[in-house]
Amino acid sequence: LEGVPGTAKTLLVKALAAALRLDAKRVQFTPDLMPSDVTGQVMYSADTGEFRFRSGPIFTNLLLADEINRTPPKTQAALLEAMEERQVSVEGTPRRLPEPFVVVATQNPVEYEGTYPLPEAQLDRFLFKLQVGYPTADQERDVLARHDRGLNPHDVASLGIDGVVGSESLAAARAAVDAVTVEPAVLSYMVDLARATRESPSLTLGVSPRGTTMLLHAAKAWAFLAGKAFLTPDEVKAMALPTLRHRVALRPEVELEGVTADGVIQGILGAVPVPR
Repeated sequence: LEGVPGTAKTLLVKALAAALRLDAKRVQFTPDLMPSDVTGQVMYSADTGEFRFRSGPIFTNLLLADEINRTPPKTQAALLEAMEERQVSVEGTPRRLPEPFVVVATQNPVEYEGTYPLPEAQLDRFLFKLQVGYPTADQERDVLARHDRGLNPHDVASLGIDGVVGSESLAAARAAVDAVTVEPAVLSYMVDLARATRESPSLTLGVSPRGTTMLLHAAKAWAFLAGKAFLTPDEVKAMALPTLRHRVALRPEVELEGVTADGVIQGILGAVPVPR
């Protein structure tokens, strides 16, 4: 989630965890945060005379990595194995993470002093990059009215958010998403989109094969939510921007001209032939 401070990014994640009845933990990423502060560490117990593992906050269903770009690359890298393999290795011992496991990170797009940009290898492991903008005037008036009535944004339980699903329901939904059928022509369309990003003169880095598979999974989930049993190019187009915008890199000279990653992807969506 990328947005300026004060746009309820953290509250959004807390509300999502409450609605899905998932265990959630929040880690404030700071310059002095160590990898062991996230993954956990092996400690010596004077009582038993043995070493035991103390799990870190990453052992949860939904991990909120708040202001992830404020911590050095060494600590950012602690999430790489977890996000890709759903496990962490401490002292050479792999430890499985709970199912489901999701990382939601936030960052401020404006303030760059004292930050560490995420490397491409880590960006590529995020399914989506969502841009959280300012609310509309009506929405902001509604927020003020709720605060005037005593709203406490730090108490999610008082916001009237009820859990609507649990781990079992989520597992069943994931199975239903996997069952969405995809015609070969639609698969070829996604490959054509990815290859077009790699050949674009405006980009130095195109979409990776991992990015193409993430687009497939996101589009199938969107089709499932729309009540469809099959995937069409419409779902692919709908998921292209949030799934691909953080997987491409603009050429510096193009960026100076005001071109954005979204603009390049939209141009590619308009240029690549759509299967009928």
